[in-house]
Amino acid sequence: MNETANSKLTPYARKLRKEMTKEERHLWYDFLKGLPVTISRQKVIGDYIVDFYCAKKKTVIELDGSQHFEDEGIEEDKKRDAYLNGLGIRVLRYSNYEVNRNFQGVCEDILLKLEVQFD
Repeated sequence: MNETANSKLTPYARKLRKEMTKEERHLWYDFLKGLPVTISRQKVIGDYIVDFYCAKKKTVIELDGSQHFEDEGIEEDKKRDAYLNGLGIRVLRYSNYEVNRNFQGVCEDILLKLEVQFD
């Protein structure tokens, strides 16, 4: 499989970076941005735009709103995850509810799964 980005999605990804959800902003500014590994926001991978991507750890971090819990969203996420997994990319998913209600727990889980330590 090819990890080549669909260049047609780049302008939309740029727009999404400027218009992050409040949960994405919270996770980015209050945690991910300060990690000792590079995390990209709204990264185009193939025909998908992922919320956050750590190339060094080949890991995507997705924040899921309510649409991801409806039948169509669940099926789309399965296809997307299968595609990313086929590229050797692991997908970590957290609901907006988790980010809002258990931010510290989400951050600790990400640190654990990325195997990142602060010096």
